[in-house]
Amino acid sequence: MKFVLSWLDDLAPGIAPVGADPHPLAERMTALGMQVEEILHVGLTVDGVITARVLRTERHPDAAKVHRVWVDAGDGVERHVWCGAFNMAPGDVIPLATPGTTMPDGRSIEPRPILGIDSQGMLCSARELGLGDDHSGILILPPETPLGVPYADALGLESEVVFDVDLTRNRPDCWGHLGAARDVAAHLGVELAPATPPLEAAGDARSASVEIVAGDRCHRFTTVVLSGVRVTSSPDWMARRLAAAGMRSINNVVDVSNYVMLELNQPNHAYDLDTLGGHGFRIRLASDGEQMTTLDGVVRTCTAEDLLICDAHDVPIGIAGIMGGLDSEITDGTSVVAIEIASFEQTGITRSMNRLGLRSEASGRFERGVDPYGIDRAHARIVELLRLTCPDLVVHAGAVDARSDALAPADRSTEVRVSQVNRILGTSLDTSMISSLIAPIGYVTRSVAVGPSGDVLTVSLPSWRTDSHEEIDVVEEVARHHGYDNIGLAVPNSTMHGRLSPIQVRRRQLREVLLGAGLSEAITASFLHEDDLAAAHLPADAIRITNPLQADEDVLRPTMRVGMLQAIAFNESHRRSGVQLFEIGHVYPPGDRSTELPPEYEGLSVALAGGDARAAMQLWREIAKAMGLGARVDQSRVPAGMHPTRSATLSLGKDVVGAVGEIHPDVCDAFGVTERVAWLELDLSRLLAVEPKIAQWKATSRFPSTDLDLAFVVPDTVAAEKIDKGIRQAAGTLLVDLSLFDVFRGTGIEPGSRSLAYRLRLQAVDRTLTDVEVAAVKDKTVATVSKMGAVLRG
Repeated sequence: MKFVLSWLDDLAPGIAPVGADPHPLAERMTALGMQVEEILHVGLTVDGVITARVLRTERHPDAAKVHRVWVDAGDGVERHVWCGAFNMAPGDVIPLATPGTTMPDGRSIEPRPILGIDSQGMLCSARELGLGDDHSGILILPPETPLGVPYADALGLESEVVFDVDLTRNRPDCWGHLGAARDVAAHLGVELAPATPPLEAAGDARSASVEIVAGDRCHRFTTVVLSGVRVTSSPDWMARRLAAAGMRSINNVVDVSNYVMLELNQPNHAYDLDTLGGHGFRIRLASDGEQMTTLDGVVRTCTAEDLLICDAHDVPIGIAGIMGGLDSEITDGTSVVAIEIASFEQTGITRSMNRLGLRSEASGRFERGVDPYGIDRAHARIVELLRLTCPDLVVHAGAVDARSDALAPADRSTEVRVSQVNRILGTSLDTSMISSLIAPIGYVTRSVAVGPSGDVLTVSLPSWRTDSHEEIDVVEEVARHHGYDNIGLAVPNSTMHGRLSPIQVRRRQLREVLLGAGLSEAITASFLHEDDLAAAHLPADAIRITNPLQADEDVLRPTMRVGMLQAIAFNESHRRSGVQLFEIGHVYPPGDRSTELPPEYEGLSVALAGGDARAAMQLWREIAKAMGLGARVDQSRVPAGMHPTRSATLSLGKDVVGAVGEIHPDVCDAFGVTERVAWLELDLSRLLAVEPKIAQWKATSRFPSTDLDLAFVVPDTVAAEKIDKGIRQAAGTLLVDLSLFDVFRGTGIEPGSRSLAYRLRLQAVDRTLTDVEVAAVKDKTVATVSKMGAVLRG
């Protein structure tokens, strides 16, 4: 949010004296929770930029993105300029940066050829001149602007100091200049300027009717009819302030609408009453698939969750709280307008905004909270400002104020215990001190009672603070205006000595093992889109949340697989293959929904891009050995979304505690991953709670080892893990390492079978093994696995 310093001073005279250093005020705002990130000086003259008139334009056949513009700077000399913006026409007056000009961003304007033709300067946008954020085209100046003079002199521009502030979501009031001015004025002991007097109708009865159909989504909808409107340009001071705040001046009606929104945090809209169907409004939910064209010229397809503003004939003319329709614009011929100001339910605005991918200045305010009882003041302010350019303006009787049962009461309050304030903040404030701190910002103490722990205040909650509901919200306001620096730091005393629980210790050990294996820790999103489940071949029966941060991400992850695959795809898109990631976090599997909280457990997921099932099994064995874990590998049950013949579940008794193997190729394709992905996931809530096996010391042999390679033809129905287990049992204590180094299907192998080649490393602690001993291990191993249907391959 951008706050214009002179604007703040108008609302609270004395907080920002003209010419004073703005940094102390910026520090005060930051201390109050309005973090000033940058102090901008907008509207300063750029030496070398003069006014010029467009004579003609021409497209060059070999230049697709630029065109040629000839301009006259008042001296009768034609100047040729290449320009990438196409919004100017012959006769327009525009700012021209002449050769030798240094722009605010540091660029030096010099004659530079395009296609061998020099450009004798540069045509400038508002943003390039520091007049605002508009970079959509060249700045078009009023047609009567004199030529060849500095643009700032021609426009009478004055420099504005602007605070670029990072606002938190719990300060909806500060999305208007009045909210910030009220907060700072209270802190400095300065009075706010008087509000605009209430609106008084002087004309005959003339109204725009209102019918609220969706009362749970539209809480209040008001209209006031004004005649005698003359569409013209705005006063220079208003256009300058709007530009400094990042908005382009359009005309006096639109500018006043935007000005009041930025000043009072009250989005509003002016409709041409003569073209408004049925001279009224109907607020309802859209039908699935219903379409309308918004002001930006885009056809929007709505769902039954979107709220529409329709005319009295039920034709959509706007998406409520977000953007008006293309046909709702004010035109040069407009003389009678219906001013609409409304209050909408916040969550619905957020959902529609996210689903449509459509954000606006209005929607950003509605989703945070707008004062439903500040509407009357906004109507009065609009009339006051319009009268500056429309001296014959008439306010007609018959204003409409439609309200639904869902409208929050104007009279809200909460009880605040003085002892609780001091306990939370570590202060020793009394009743009068607390009351005096918060009264200037609208939290007025109605009464004081004596409770079991001392004084209890009944405090009114201002309507513009839609974020305040309970005692703790008032405590926060006390803290802000008392000053966080005045609270000080205190370390609580404790007779207990903190220490890690056994599970916390084991979790840290597990992280060390994973990092030691060369893996990088990732943190992925816990919220998924329902399409992500289908892409990962996971069941659609997942836990959903009713108030997601993003409307299209309302599924709690039943596995971390989606986020990990997205991370691998992101790395691949940046030409980084073979990433090896792990994540320890919470997952939410489908399960018993009868409990108050959904099922949840802490899990470990490992994704090895470029790895196969053998890499996953090797990592599982290393983790199991290091952590003293144990689980049965069951290839008869393949987890959803994993390779059917290269994956297995890990079981502890009858309970599944994990999965190991490879991600299904179709799943990889769905996420744009081109590599094979080895996968391991574990239920840490169960495994870390199990008492680990005690690690046994094993002496290191000084004697040489012997490698023995054996290949077996094994039916596909026999799991490799079963063969692995049989080899280990047969070789006994002489086996120090076992690896599966080849799997083969093809010529020489019967259909329905495959060849599994193992390397056995044999070694004794106290002697060098003889050929006879090695042969004995071989014979015993072959005999053991033969009982499982395996045949030694010759």
